[in-house]
Amino acid sequence: MTITEWLIETRDLVRVYGDGAEVRALDGVNLRVAKGELVAVMGPSGSGKSTLLNVLGALDRPTSGKVYINGADLAELKDQDAFRSATVGFVFQLHNLLPTLTALENVEVPMLGRLPAEARRARAEELLGLVGLADRAGHLPGELSGGQRQRVAVARALANRPPLVLADEPTGNLDTAAGRELMVLLRQLNQTNGTTFVVVTHDHAVARQTNRVVVMQDGRIVREDIIGSPLEEDLKLWRHSGLGRRLLTGDEEAIRRVGLSPQEVGVLREVLSRADR
Repeated sequence: MTITEWLIETRDLVRVYGDGAEVRALDGVNLRVAKGELVAVMGPSGSGKSTLLNVLGALDRPTSGKVYINGADLAELKDQDAFRSATVGFVFQLHNLLPTLTALENVEVPMLGRLPAEARRARAEELLGLVGLADRAGHLPGELSGGQRQRVAVARALANRPPLVLADEPTGNLDTAAGRELMVLLRQLNQTNGTTFVVVTHDHAVARQTNRVVVMQDGRIVREDIIGSPLEEDLKLWRHSGLGRRLLTGDEEAIRRVGLSPQEVGVLREVLSRADR
């Protein structure tokens, strides 16, 4: 693919913080995301996930390296605010809704100055319907559940029809059921609208709802996994579990724990050994 065919491309991306003991939050990151992908970024705290998202969204500048979004070199942009407004939508762990505005008015905010009032309202109503909250348009954020507030945040992120939405721990403050529902919504929007999503998460269940998982550690991308069927993903998780690793190495105590015959253990070990191929 050429630059214009990748929605996101970074080249040797570095972000260093600190004047004394420097912290390399990003250390030579090379990432490509095609248009229409749904990608998760995972890694331990401090691995550089949120820094990467901030740089991709032009909320932070890299120390060195290149970032191209939808064919545009971010270093060459003269008006980054206009770029963000037109190209990137954001969803954060804390929904950041304005508490004194209704759900409808919150969704209208990114369109202020871009569309006349009637068109803003029509678009906001359309989006609230899209995320299943048409009947909550007149409610304040304090009158909505956590999952509903995040749905409003997703609708707001889509207001200007951006090709890219960056979501930083969007399910972090939600219970399991609400988090699952939100990811179902993102998948639907990805599939029906073609919107590209990059989702930072620490939750394996969330990552398994995406198409590809980028794993970071110490500011670097250390692995990328293509998400397969639920069974394949369960096998991968088990393979990397303590018990799975012990089975693969022939640990006799682990074999006794699973309560299978030697023949059955042999088949299980063969299946697990192929899980990451």
